[in-house]
Amino acid sequence: MTSRFTELTVDCHDPERLAAFWCEVLDFKVIDRSEGKVEIGSWVPTVEEVRAQQMPPTLMFIRVPEGKTVKNRLHLDVSPIDRSTEDEVTRLLGLGAVRVDVGQGPDRNWVVMADPEGNEFDVVRTLAPQEAGGRPAYVVSDGSRG
Repeated sequence: MTSRFTELTVDCHDPERLAAFWCEVLDFKVIDRSEGKVEIGSWVPTVEEVRAQQMPPTLMFIRVPEGKTVKNRLHLDVSPIDRSTEDEVTRLLGLGAVRVDVGQGPDRNWVVMADPEGNEFDVVRTLAPQEAGGRPAYVVSDGSRG
């Protein structure tokens, strides 16, 4: 038998705030909450589904008393699905993320950011459909390409 990767847990001071931030980033919803803990995901896991096959993990935010002190040893990478990487960075800045320098250098094609509690994550390549010339093709509200 094997184990399943079911959730990634993030220690934090304010689980509600971080859960709200990451729900906006990933289009997730809150699937469970209790005192000092909020779990978010793209689906509501059942034991049967998780036992049957590997399913997308959830994110769990748990209140802890200590603060973050060093660079993360583990971080999330996110890929925009409907816009360029730079446009996604701009959106995330508006949600409360900040750009950070962890020694990655200026010639990288990803952007290192931190969530509202300082946890680093990377915005990597866009997954948006590409037009000729390599630019993301944007879909506007009426369904046409912009």
